[in-house]
Amino acid sequence: MALAITTVPVAKPPFRIDLFRPAFVMLVAVLAVLVVLPLSWLLYYSLIDKDGAFTLANFTALVSEATLRRPFLLAIGMALGVGALSCAIATPLAWLVSRTDLPGRRIVRALVTASFVTPPFLGAIAWEILAAPNSGLINVLYRYVTGAQPDQTLVNIYTFQGLVFAITCYTFPYVFTLVANGLDRVPSDLEDASAILGGRAATTLRRVTIPLVLPAMLAGTLIAILQALTMFGSPAILALPAGFHVITTKIWSLFQYPPKPGLAAAASLPLLLITVLLLQGKTWILGRKGYTVLGGKSGVARVSRLGRWKPVAIGFAAIVLSLTVLLPYAALLKTSLTRNVSEPLTLATLTLYNFHFVFFEFSATRLAMWNTFLLGFLTATIGTGIALLAAYMVSRSTIRGSHMLGALATAPVAIPGIVLGVGLFLTYSHPQLMLYGTLWILLIAFLTIEMPAGYQQMSAAFHGIHPELEEASRILGASRLKTLRLITAPLLRTSVIATWCFVFIGTIRELSATILLTTANTKLVSVIIYDLNESGDLGAISVLGLMLLAVSFCVVFLANRLPVLGGPPLVRG
Repeated sequence: MALAITTVPVAKPPFRIDLFRPAFVMLVAVLAVLVVLPLSWLLYYSLIDKDGAFTLANFTALVSEATLRRPFLLAIGMALGVGALSCAIATPLAWLVSRTDLPGRRIVRALVTASFVTPPFLGAIAWEILAAPNSGLINVLYRYVTGAQPDQTLVNIYTFQGLVFAITCYTFPYVFTLVANGLDRVPSDLEDASAILGGRAATTLRRVTIPLVLPAMLAGTLIAILQALTMFGSPAILALPAGFHVITTKIWSLFQYPPKPGLAAAASLPLLLITVLLLQGKTWILGRKGYTVLGGKSGVARVSRLGRWKPVAIGFAAIVLSLTVLLPYAALLKTSLTRNVSEPLTLATLTLYNFHFVFFEFSATRLAMWNTFLLGFLTATIGTGIALLAAYMVSRSTIRGSHMLGALATAPVAIPGIVLGVGLFLTYSHPQLMLYGTLWILLIAFLTIEMPAGYQQMSAAFHGIHPELEEASRILGASRLKTLRLITAPLLRTSVIATWCFVFIGTIRELSATILLTTANTKLVSVIIYDLNESGDLGAISVLGLMLLAVSFCVVFLANRLPVLGGPPLVRG
């Protein structure tokens, strides 16, 4: 009996063009242009003279000229002072919030977050309102209460010590966050063992708890030092009236008439080197293993009872939060509702003149607001998309060179804003690449500055998603980019929204790079605030500052409400 064999043709899979590798190459090229190009021009200009000939005269001037040496030394001293003061304030506050029965611990965390969101230059202006020697509210109240002479002052923010204090108010949250997180992870078993062996609470704190969180304290202090060293806004607002420069304001002054771009480029490179070393030190400290928990999950964190020390702890927390959040915000609100800074807020002096002036009479406001929020939206959208794609390619791909993509995405974290501004100015002020005077150069600057934060957030999110669903999508015939669009990105919607909000807020508050890149037609709200401060219009500044704060807090609030469709809140109190 013959058997009939029927052959069923096997359908060939449809022809697909996988754009993953071209997208990878394009993304590497884009990030290389964002990062490498301005740094290359920075190095080039630092090594040439006015005639285009090779020279080391610019670097020699950094050592030989006292007007360039002194700003470096003052900046280093200021940064060290900020780091030490930030650690001294943040460490006990973090311990009180994390490991004691301090009342209102959630409120304390929320207010520290508020000081974290506040732009440092706006905080410096608030303290200018509070502690200027003549018109400062604290000095006016002091003279009114004590009957002191008009030239007598209680505090003066226009000093080196005042500058260190004002910057510390908005850098100590970096130390607080790291130390609080470190205390939350300390195994209570070790503290319990110390107590069983007869150690008192103070002994356990000194010999067990503090050594375990010491890496977090040191890393946070390095970050505070780095933030202070590379900051432009607060020194420009407080140091220049006091009659001295730090290195960031000195670099800015080198672009004033007559401009000295070669000297500015040479002064930027040591600042870049110091930044890289500080970041490497932070990475080394956090990379060390302080302890390992054996035997499974550690116990619940031990909560120390403050007892009779509770009023002292409450007073300490109240003073810190008053100096960093409550008093500055109250000063901005009061100044926005009166015509003169020094007059008291009463029904007779209450006015909406500053609001009317800013939004209806001041012609630059509308253009600055449009530019700011347009660039914020574009930077957040494009930057989040690039960060999502880069993190996916690095974490999910075995393509050769993926580590280079991650390095390029995180490299800008080592570039201070003022240094990047110098590099971009020198790069895009040539006739062949003339972007100076347009919003494009600002978009490039913001994308470069915010890329590391966006990439790191998205990379952390990818590590929390198992790739099984992506593999199933690939088996069913989807390309890698289609899998990212239809499977992975929806799973990461909470992280995507968080990254978008983080980049948006960072963009609208940026000043260090934009101060060198804006023109009359491309002014931003932050630059308008700086310009108004030079003219002394503190009422209009307060209105614009409150608007920036309101927008920032609204973005955070809405971001916490959007993920209810399937994700946890983005920011916790």
